Formats: sequence, C-alpha cells, structure tokens
Amino acid sequence: MGAVGKAKVAPDGRHIWAVVRCDAGPDRFGSECADSELDPILKFDPEGNVVESFGSGMFIWPHGIDVDASGNVWVTDAVSDNNIPANDDRGHHVIKFSATGDLLMTLGTPGEQGGGPNHFTSPSDVAIAANGDVFIADGHNANGNNRVVKYNSRGEFLMSWGETGYAPGEFRALHAIAIDPNGRVFVGDRSNSRIQIFDQEGNHAATWTQFGRPSGIAFDNNGRIYVADSESDNVQNPGYEMGIRIGEYETGWVHEFIRFPWANPNILPGNGAEFVTVDSEGNIYGGEPVPNPHINARTLRKYVRVRP
Repeated sequence: MGAVGKAKVAPDGRHIWAVVRCDAGPDRFGSECADSELDPILKFDPEGNVVESFGSGMFIWPHGIDVDASGNVWVTDAVSDNNIPANDDRGHHVIKFSATGDLLMTLGTPGEQGGGPNHFTSPSDVAIAANGDVFIADGHNANGNNRVVKYNSRGEFLMSWGETGYAPGEFRALHAIAIDPNGRVFVGDRSNSRIQIFDQEGNHAATWTQFGRPSGIAFDNNGRIYVADSESDNVQNPGYEMGIRIGEYETGWVHEFIRFPWANPNILPGNGAEFVTVDSEGNIYGGEPVPNPHINARTLRKYVRVRP
C-alpha cells in the first residue's frame, strides 16, 4: 500500500475513507500517483476490507480528504510545482466526488498554482461545515499562500484569510483543517507547531501549542479532540514527541497520549501517524505515510479504546 494520507470516518460512523498515495516508494515522495493506475481514494469497512475505491489518474499527490453530511467525498491534490510532469493538468486543485466516485465539482485551476479565488498552491486539506461551506487549507508549502479559503456549497468564493508569518492569523504550512461540533475552524499550523482556532468568518479565537506539531485533527461527539503529531522531535519541536494526543476541544486540556508505537521518533522522524480520525465506537485510526520498519509496509493503524 502507498503512503497513507488523511483518513476520515464516513457519515455512518463505521466505515473509513482514506487517501492512499498509490504504491510508489519513498523515492517518489510528492508525486506518488503521477503515473499510477491505482485508485488513491479507498473506503474500508470496520474489518479493514476495501469496499469502494476510485480516483485513478486524477491526482499526482492526493493529500487531504473530508466527507460531507450527504456522503460526498472531497480530496485535495497538494503536489508542488516541481513535481508536476510537463503538460500535465493535475495538481493544485480540490475535487468533490459522490460516494461512488462520480465527479461533482472541481475547485481551483488544475495544474496551475497561484492565489486569488480560482487558484491554490499545494492545498493540504479540506473541511466541510454543517451548512455545506467549504474550507481549504492552502497549503502545504511553508512559503506558499498560507491561507484558509472559503467557498459556499456551490463552489462560489466567499472569502480567504491568512498569510505567511508567526502572528495570530498567520501561518507556515497549513497541514490540517477541521471543524469542531461547535462550528469552530481548527487549523493545523504545522511549521509554527501550533493549532489556531477561528470562527467561520476568519476571526481568531485562540492558539494552542499543547498538542505538539499538528499534522492531523479530528473530533468525536463526546467532547474530545484528536491531534496527530508526525514531526515533533528534539530539533523541530523540543519537549514533544510524535504520537496522537487526545484532549478536550472546549478547554484544550490534553489527557491522553498514544506514543509512536514501534520506533524511536528521534531516529525515524516523520514516520508516525500524519492524520487521524475516530469512529462512532471511539476507535482511533492513524494514517502513516512512511513504511513501518518492522513489517516494511505503510499502514492505516487502528487503535481500539479499552476504557471510556
């Protein structure tokens, strides 16, 4: 299996959607699906069987995924310009699919990076609000647009906020975006080692650093936030280590930590769960983009909750 990008629980609370970057090795990092015929968008049942797949040939580096209330699947292509093959019209876009893979909408201009309402530069992630509004983390490059872009459910541009920097409302490599049950927008400002919280009009509400260097963010319906940290080490974020931190999304209190399970995180940086999701039974899923050295494979790892 290729590198596992973001995973997202389906509306039924049981099935899991995931972005899997085809089957290329680490030497193809950033362009794993460029010439692959494999489907990068997979749906798993609770036992880990693939029950749906699609998206072959439509992405170069599929990265973020969200599923709206109607079951439609949204996927970003975060490829950088130097990884786009000549005369290729993929990348720098977000695609909306039906649950069976029908193409419903494209945001951005495929194959062209840029700013403004109709272009992205390596969009990392996407989140769909309860009313259907679309929020896109633009993007993966610390020196890129570094903004959140908002559209309505019809794909019409509404607003954007953010720029490169360190102050509240500024970003360096937005890697994750998610909306909590209260409707607040959480942004994983990874290269600044923090989460920034906004209302849906872009007003800054809080900054949290206690969840480490956030690569992925998810919520359950019991007041918990789950944050995947795939990069913290003694160099990039001293005092923190890779793993999945669990806390309260109302207060930011961190009360549980799933440690990087099978290696020293300071020896194998960037190898833990990069994205996280949680199902209706409280089981946690971490998408790992780099091969597990014990089994020489990438995994979508499931953690079963054994206590409330």
